[in-house]
Amino acid sequence: MSLAPSQSAAMKPSKGKLPISVVTIIICSFAFIALLYTDTSRSLFKLKSCPRRNPVKKSKDRTAEDNLKNFQMDDRFEFDPEECTVNTGKWMFNKSFKPLYTDRSCPYLDRQVSCVKNGRRDSDYRRWEWQPDDCTLPRFNPELALKKLRGKRLLFVGDSLQRGQWQSFVCLVEWIIPEDKKSMKEVGSHSVFRAKEYDATIEFYWAPFLIESNTDHHIIADPKKRLLKVDSIDKHAKHWGGVDFLVFNTYVWWMSGQRLKTLWGSFANGEDGYVELDTPIAYKIGLKTWANWIDSNINPNKTRVFFTTMSPTHTRSEDWNNPEGLKCFNETKPVLKKKYWGTGSDKRMMSVVASIGKKMKVPVTFINITQLSEYRIDAHASVYTETGGKLLTEEQRADPLHHADCIHWCLPGVPDTWNRIFLAYL
Repeated sequence: MSLAPSQSAAMKPSKGKLPISVVTIIICSFAFIALLYTDTSRSLFKLKSCPRRNPVKKSKDRTAEDNLKNFQMDDRFEFDPEECTVNTGKWMFNKSFKPLYTDRSCPYLDRQVSCVKNGRRDSDYRRWEWQPDDCTLPRFNPELALKKLRGKRLLFVGDSLQRGQWQSFVCLVEWIIPEDKKSMKEVGSHSVFRAKEYDATIEFYWAPFLIESNTDHHIIADPKKRLLKVDSIDKHAKHWGGVDFLVFNTYVWWMSGQRLKTLWGSFANGEDGYVELDTPIAYKIGLKTWANWIDSNINPNKTRVFFTTMSPTHTRSEDWNNPEGLKCFNETKPVLKKKYWGTGSDKRMMSVVASIGKKMKVPVTFINITQLSEYRIDAHASVYTETGGKLLTEEQRADPLHHADCIHWCLPGVPDTWNRIFLAYL
């Protein structure tokens, strides 16, 4: 029996049309893809840009070991010196922050900078952290520092402020090294801290002018009797060879407030053949001598050269609108005025450093600490220090106008921040 025409037509699919089941699958597929795209695009557009600064964790007082545990988190935020202007920013008070060492826990600090040991009772000056405007400055990671120095020599060269930076660096790393795996040796102008397991040394060489003078080893207190051999440096520089990282500074010893007695050439006329020069001129000649030595003797493929800019002095309280003050004595907070600049930092001297650095063949990385240190009127040794190898007496402490040290910094303190910057560059 044959089927009716209407039934036969119903059994055959029409040409050019898809079965309902196929159409349903296609429609559902498109709907699923559209839904997936919508959800994904929503989530993409809702993503926030990466924060430029690590969120500050609120916590109770942490020990140095607690700080060490957070370094791995900090290391995820890579510091780019090409994009970060470390010298512009502000000091932020962080009451939960604890330094990695104290002047009692670190055995390598001079008494000159051991302020708490010498009787300073306030501690807020140790809890201010430098926060650049356009980047995150990593915390100092002692383990990372030692790994970077494995099999290498790091040498700080300069004056007592540079010695403070060296001592800060040593104290920041030494506490994670077992007692039998570290040593300190001092011979004349040269001090060497050794981390034995890392085959690394962190060294300091005393040369307050970088060039030679008659006050390098036996210090002459009277600036009028000092003589600078502005074109002679080999006596010091012979100790700088074979070093992987060189960090220089020189500033405060030049600032006697008087014209400087200078010698150059063969010194045939002896010490009587000096010429008095204005400080910036003498500084420029001396720094050129240093730059010429660097360009002639340093292989930039083997040695990296750094220069720490001038460390400001705070001896004139009128600078920060405290006419009743006695230099930096009794100051307990930084200057909070943006771009504050006092009379203790000579911009002429900074321009000399910048101009000479630009002309050098060997690249020099400048650790620009001047502006950020300008704010820290609260962090100097003040009356909690020594003079002539002896702690200040009660009578001397009662006379800060004549005895407060507003040049050197308490440790731990501001030089630790210099080393945070240095390690980030390293």
